[in-house]
Amino acid sequence: MKLAVVADIHGNVLALEAVLADLKREAPDAVVNLGDCVSGPLWPEQTAAILRETNWPTVRGNHDRVVAAGTIPPSNRTDSFTIERLSAESRSWLQDLPPVIRWTQDMLLCHGTPDDDLTYLCETISGDGMQLAEEAAIEERLGTERAPIVCCGHTHIARLITLSATDQTILNPGSIGLPGYSDGTPSAHKAEAGSPHARYATMERRRDGWRIDLKTVQYDWDKAAAEASRNGRPDWARPLRTGFYGPL
Repeated sequence: MKLAVVADIHGNVLALEAVLADLKREAPDAVVNLGDCVSGPLWPEQTAAILRETNWPTVRGNHDRVVAAGTIPPSNRTDSFTIERLSAESRSWLQDLPPVIRWTQDMLLCHGTPDDDLTYLCETISGDGMQLAEEAAIEERLGTERAPIVCCGHTHIARLITLSATDQTILNPGSIGLPGYSDGTPSAHKAEAGSPHARYATMERRRDGWRIDLKTVQYDWDKAAAEASRNGRPDWARPLRTGFYGPL
């Protein structure tokens, strides 16, 4: 069995289309999506239309939850932009997404942690950036979850981690659509992938266990950055073009 894992598309239809083309070459048996599908100053409805058609099993991300609820303050520029451009069909699709998916008995899909779509599972805030969390902290955030494989997104940083105490594997495939961002929760910090590529992962079950590959895909990131700039978001344009957010 071969599975593709995608996350954090954030309305970047150009990156999504490039990954779709790469998936044709990879030919997985299934694709699963870890959420934050459409929010961003790019192409939310075009992205939602593709995802509704693919019908991939999809977890609800924190931005998906906010947009689906529909009560967005003007200060939330990202989700306000998104909801104004989504069709009723796309909003209904977001509303129906589950917070977690137990894909198989051995695999749990979530956005942040199994219990909270806003908490980073594998990262700790350090200064204005993030670093890999200590193993004990990751175990604590997993709570009682003991699935041998946990797939998460949210941080946009690709990770492949094995916990020594529980022998669990944690996979974050990275972000398809946004390689850098800033956030004020729990304190002001930024995430940076370091290159503008779209990212996802493949998992193939073999006799000796799972083979997991972290994938990077080229696409026209200059065009995506130009769209963010046109929509008044230079804070998106720079990471889209370079993979770095810049100073907070």
